[in-house]
Amino acid sequence: MLAKLGLAWLMMMQVSTLALPGYLRSSSMAEDTLITLDWAIYLMNWASLVMTLPVVLYSALPIWRGALAALREGRMGMDVPVALGIVAAFFPSAYATWTQNGHVYFDSVVMFVSFLLTARYLELAARQSCEGLRLPDDIQVRRRMEAQADRIAGLFVTLQISITLVVALVWWRLDPAQVLPISVALLVMSCPCALAMAVPTAMAAGDATVARMGGLGESQLQAYYAQVRRVANQNLYGSLAWHLLALPLAAMGWVAPWLAALSMLLSSLAVVINAWRLSWRSQTATLDTIKAMA
Repeated sequence: MLAKLGLAWLMMMQVSTLALPGYLRSSSMAEDTLITLDWAIYLMNWASLVMTLPVVLYSALPIWRGALAALREGRMGMDVPVALGIVAAFFPSAYATWTQNGHVYFDSVVMFVSFLLTARYLELAARQSCEGLRLPDDIQVRRRMEAQADRIAGLFVTLQISITLVVALVWWRLDPAQVLPISVALLVMSCPCALAMAVPTAMAAGDATVARMGGLGESQLQAYYAQVRRVANQNLYGSLAWHLLALPLAAMGWVAPWLAALSMLLSSLAVVINAWRLSWRSQTATLDTIKAMA
C-alpha cells in the first residue's frame, strides 16, 4: 500500500506541475506566445499521460479490484463511482492528447487516486493501532454503528451517481463542453471515503486511548465510550453534510475536478483530526485528574 501511495504522490507532484501552463493559457496572449505555449502544452500533455499510466494501472489496482468485486456481487460499492471517475477523466484526456484537441484532466486523475489512497491508508493505520487490544466497548454497538455507516454510504453513492447522470443530461442540452468536467467532479465527490472512515477511526482512537490510560473502572469506560460514539456520529453526519453542501456547487460547474479531489481529502482529514482530538482530550483530562489527586 505504501508503494502504491508513494508512486501516486510522486506522479501527482510532477503531473500537477506540468498542468500549470494549461491553466495559465489565455486567448488574450500574443499570437507568437500562444504558438510557443501550445507546443509546450502539447509536449507536457504527453509527458503527463506517460506519468499518469502507472498510477492508473498500478496505484489504482485496489480500486479496480474493489469495483469489480462489487459489480460481481450486484451492489454499488464505494469503488464503483471512483472507478467511473477515473475512466471518465483519463480516457477522454488520452484522446484529447492524441488528437491535440480538447482539455485534459491527468492532474485530477493522479490527485484523485493519491488522495483516496491517503484516506485509506489513514483508515488502515487507525484500525491497526488497536489490533490485539481487548475492546471493552459493546461489540454489538460497534457493529450496528458500522452497519449504519455502510448503509448511509451506499445510499449516498447511489444518489450521487443518479444525480450525476441527470446533471450530465441537463448540461448536454445547455453546454456540451461542460458535461465532462462537471461529471468527473461529481463522480470524484461521490466517493464516500470520509463516511467509510467515520466510525472505525473514532473507535480506533478510543480503543488506543483506553489501552494507554489503563486502570479505568466500568462506569468510566461506559462514559468514555459514550463520548467516542458521539464523536463517531459527528464524523459520520458531518461528512455527509460536507458532501451534500458541495453537491450543488459541483453540479453548477463551480467545482473543478482537482478541487473535488482536494475536497474529498479535506473531509477525510477532518474525520481523522476529530478522532485525534478525542484521544488528545481524553489523555489531557486523565493527566489533569492525576495531578489533582497528587
